[in-house]
Amino acid sequence: MAKDKKPRRPKAVTPKGFRDYFGVDVTERKAMLDTIAEVYHRHGFDPLETSAVETVEALGKFLPDVDRPNAGVFAWQEEDDGDWLALRYDMTAPLARVAAQFRNDLPSPYRRYAMGPVWRNEKPGPGRFRQFYQCDADTVGSASVAADAEICGMLADTLEAVGIPRGDYIVRVNNRKVLNGVLETMGLSDDAARDDVLRTIDKFDKVGADGVRQLLGKGRLDASGAYIDGVGLSDDQAEPVIAFLTSKADTAAQTFENLRAAVGESKVGAEGIAELETIAELLAAQGFGPDRVEIDPSVVRGLGYYTGPVFEAELTFEIKDEKGRPRQFGSVAGGGRYDDLVKRFTGQAVPATGVSIGVDRLLAALRAKGRMGGSEQGPVVVTVMDKTRMADYQAMAAELRAAGIRAEVYLGNPKNFGNQLKYADKRQSPVAVIQGSDEAERGVVQVKDLVLGAKIAQSASLEEWKSQPAQFEVSRADMVARIRAIIEGENDAV
Repeated sequence: MAKDKKPRRPKAVTPKGFRDYFGVDVTERKAMLDTIAEVYHRHGFDPLETSAVETVEALGKFLPDVDRPNAGVFAWQEEDDGDWLALRYDMTAPLARVAAQFRNDLPSPYRRYAMGPVWRNEKPGPGRFRQFYQCDADTVGSASVAADAEICGMLADTLEAVGIPRGDYIVRVNNRKVLNGVLETMGLSDDAARDDVLRTIDKFDKVGADGVRQLLGKGRLDASGAYIDGVGLSDDQAEPVIAFLTSKADTAAQTFENLRAAVGESKVGAEGIAELETIAELLAAQGFGPDRVEIDPSVVRGLGYYTGPVFEAELTFEIKDEKGRPRQFGSVAGGGRYDDLVKRFTGQAVPATGVSIGVDRLLAALRAKGRMGGSEQGPVVVTVMDKTRMADYQAMAAELRAAGIRAEVYLGNPKNFGNQLKYADKRQSPVAVIQGSDEAERGVVQVKDLVLGAKIAQSASLEEWKSQPAQFEVSRADMVARIRAIIEGENDAV
């Protein structure tokens, strides 16, 4: 007779492409999001929280294959009506749906910010996860480039508020209309050819002007030695693109002159340049000079998606990569004008512009600058010397909490007191409170400064250890004040 198989235990592993966040990771992200929300709120934007689930139809613009409605997103089909639902892919598609659904109730323009996780059913890789946080701010219903300028200025304010000092970032601004003028000057009317040129332009930051020139022509050898076929344009056709990408000069005025030469007689190109000039003027009036926000035609992110101004925030300080080589941190936020998204729902053009901050990348940048990433201080641990006196220990913790001090009572097995102190160390607690029956009768407690104790154990001599005892006795009435002094003193030292 065959033996019954034991039920298979599930593997305790995180799904591929996902990760868990503990303690300081969660609190640091929350603190950063709270700071960003404060800046957005000060600029007049209201919070919006949408469902994590949208219909695939609402997300359809982002799906690569309509015959596979779950491609690119985590999707499932409802049994009762056959509708496809999916976890949101970003924060912009839900905003478009909200703007269309509640267009008669919302003010116009509608200014909102949204923060939260999004999900993408894509192949994970190093630093690339299937779930990550986005932090967006958008204005829907305003065709004025003043809305774009406001977003750029607000982005600069936000970076400084979270701890990126002026000089360590730059917000760079371009305009899709200028590129349209370049394409018009090139004489490209075929949509496929224009898409090929856009894809090539998108590689500018990786291959440079010469690489783009080769890819627009016959092609080039990549770093691996493989030959990449080019678009097949002549040198004369390709030259306006190169002129566009390399038109940034020492002054904004000269940059605009270079752009005018690149777009030639194109009306849409001239319109784009005029919009950039207006944005520069509006930003200057608010005190945002070229040290914070600058016009830069080399910004080519999302040019196939955005319809007007395009902007990104780049961090300019150096960090070391995994091999110890210096490199710049790069982009942490981007956005632009997208005037066609809401039209999918209403059939009417609705102007919109917005920005999205990569929360995880910005956190990584703050840690690289030493502004975040330190260990988080744990709670004061009230140890348990006598299980029958649990109410007294809980009262101590409650008294500390009422004074604004994070505290907890040890709730494990109190039999081995050494394990209680090991627990406090693991919790990174600054202080342990100890009261046995003898201390209780005398109305005192023992206060153990765990941070000082660790420092003394590492380096102090016997004489120094005796002169700076890490554990001392205080009256029960003075417990809160003495513990507060310890915690505030250690925070000041940090």
